[in-house]
Amino acid sequence: MSGAARRPPAFQAPWWARGPHAQTLLARTLRPGEVPPLERERIETVDRDFLDLDWTPETDPTAPVVLVLHGLEGNSRRRYVLNACRELNARGMRTVAMNFRGCSGEPNRALTFYHSGETRDPRAVVETIRTRWPDRPLGALGFSLGGNVLLKLLGDDPSGGRGLIDAAAAMSVPYDLAAGCGALEGGGMARVYTQYFLRSLKRKVDGKRSRLGGVVDLDRVARVRSIRDFDDTVTAPLNGFESAADYYERCSSVRALAGIRVPTLLLHAVDDPFLPASAIPRAEAERNPHLTLALEARGGHVGFVGGSPGSPRFWGEIAAADFLRDALTSRG
Repeated sequence: MSGAARRPPAFQAPWWARGPHAQTLLARTLRPGEVPPLERERIETVDRDFLDLDWTPETDPTAPVVLVLHGLEGNSRRRYVLNACRELNARGMRTVAMNFRGCSGEPNRALTFYHSGETRDPRAVVETIRTRWPDRPLGALGFSLGGNVLLKLLGDDPSGGRGLIDAAAAMSVPYDLAAGCGALEGGGMARVYTQYFLRSLKRKVDGKRSRLGGVVDLDRVARVRSIRDFDDTVTAPLNGFESAADYYERCSSVRALAGIRVPTLLLHAVDDPFLPASAIPRAEAERNPHLTLALEARGGHVGFVGGSPGSPRFWGEIAAADFLRDALTSRG
């Protein structure tokens, strides 16, 4: 498959889940929670840290493999990741879900954590898969922060991702990190989402408190009240950025979209509460024939729940799995 692929059928939000927060929160609750058989593999990184991967069983040694990347403070066992793996497996693809550093249930060894622009780890996983199975089609699916990382990996690569993966999909990406943080700095539900993330992020800092004291202002961390403050206080100094603004400028995937050269599906909702509608990269997607933007009026953030409450369907995972199946099985 070359160039942009056919756009998936439009998403229709049901009457019982029409608002952005209903979509975001009900999808989180209604997705199946059963964990399929998974095999955990630990790979060592060049800086003596580790990455934990969760593989679904091998059923066909020639079938495509799809790497799945979770969102901020998620992991490979989150329901949206598991549901994506189920949809991909049902279409004949094997999946491997990567846990970002510190997200697999065990603190990572290095001083640093992961962030929205850290692409070395997924690149290492992709290269590992390519080395093992050089002839198998390889795809990738990223959610939210994981989607931002995936798009940067592809767009910043000199070949536009060719030779790394054969097709990609990304859902609910915060393409402009500064704009996304701005969306989370208001009141109401924005404050609820922010506090949810901050509690988890602060716990990770606390777990490395004895090691971070000389790098991070720990007293200031305790006073952090926004994602932007956390990035100014922790993410930027730990990763060599001058400030949160510098981090957002350099790591927003919107600047990488022009460089992507593999078929890539972008799934997004206009009402996503984590990104203002004005920051959705409509023009950038239109200019690049390798990108297919499926922009829906409703869907929330990693939501896209339809069907009925007793028998829900998750349009985003279905659309991504269909796209990757079509792209990977028609490779060449």
